[in-house]
Amino acid sequence: MNRRSLLALLLLSAPAAGCMRTARSGPPPSSPATTGSLRPVPQPPGRPDARPVRADSWGPEGYTLATGDKLRVIVFGQDSLSNIYQVDGAGRITMPLVGPVEVGGMGTAGAAGAIEGRLRAGYLREPKVSVEVDTYRPFFILGEVTTSGQFPYQSGMTVQTAVALAGGFTPRGERGTAEVTRRTPRGLSTAEVPITFPIRPGDTIVIKERWF
Repeated sequence: MNRRSLLALLLLSAPAAGCMRTARSGPPPSSPATTGSLRPVPQPPGRPDARPVRADSWGPEGYTLATGDKLRVIVFGQDSLSNIYQVDGAGRITMPLVGPVEVGGMGTAGAAGAIEGRLRAGYLREPKVSVEVDTYRPFFILGEVTTSGQFPYQSGMTVQTAVALAGGFTPRGERGTAEVTRRTPRGLSTAEVPITFPIRPGDTIVIKERWF
């Protein structure tokens, strides 16, 4: 091969080599390992809308009424209306004259105001109503305890006292922490808490199995 033919061959091969260098200098093809895609975190059975949170994010919100609470309602000057009413599955109590009254998600003061509003709408001119919780809704405890299920709430309870009511831990029960699911103003959420954590009516406690 003469000198002129060799030079022409080199010129023709240069663009192809440049393309190869450019292809190698770019980012590698994306793959599931490099794109950082997120997968939904599996939730415990029966609690599909529970989301994991820090327990201290729940804050000191006041008690809100829900299904299972029993309310002592006093309508001043109206003994026939004053009674104990249970909050039903729809978050309502049913009273004479006014029928169902929505109280779920309210505090006791809000419930009293709702009842006064219904009574004022054609039944009493200036109703005065007082509402207090007569019996709190139960809590639930599941997992590694002797007797799981539903138990009556007692004021000042912690996870530890709840476990005691359930007959204590099983030999495999985790004794330092528990999982608590609670309905908050932001919805249903779940957090891992210490055994001394205070619980509220309606909480669901899960004692997990320890692995050592």
